[in-house]
Amino acid sequence: MLPGMDGKDICRALKADPVTQLIPILMLTARAEEVDRVIGFELGADDYVTKPFSPRELVLRVKAILRRKETPQEEQKLLQIGDLLIDSERHQVSVKNSPVRLTSTEFKLLLELASRRGRIQTRENLLNKVWGYTYEGYARTVDTHIRRLREKLGFSGEWIETVRGVGYRFRDEEK
Repeated sequence: MLPGMDGKDICRALKADPVTQLIPILMLTARAEEVDRVIGFELGADDYVTKPFSPRELVLRVKAILRRKETPQEEQKLLQIGDLLIDSERHQVSVKNSPVRLTSTEFKLLLELASRRGRIQTRENLLNKVWGYTYEGYARTVDTHIRRLREKLGFSGEWIETVRGVGYRFRDEEK
């Protein structure tokens, strides 16, 4: 019932375009019939809310959608950052089209940082994500692996910033 284009058509167009297909969609509509809800979900809507609605519930539903979208199930297979290319499916890294040999742990560490560009990752968080909760090493283990990773990446290692007293961050813009 939108002017110009129906909400279902907008949803269909967003999900068909590779650039916008991962954008979460919540349909907020007056159409409350089961068939309308089913069609909305079949077209790719992440949630469907009918009028009248509670603003608090709407906010909680949006937060829930965003939480689900942050899960690694939608991890990018190829991450291109400057001259650095990370292929998570093939478990390969290259800088300026030259392969970089990384250990499994170094690869996981790089992927964890690069997939969360611009956000600080504490040493403890990296230990949990990369080494697993059962790892009983010291937080300085992360520092050693970061140093080795930077060396192997050469100039591209500058993407990894140290945030003193906190942890590390993969820059989200070039210097």
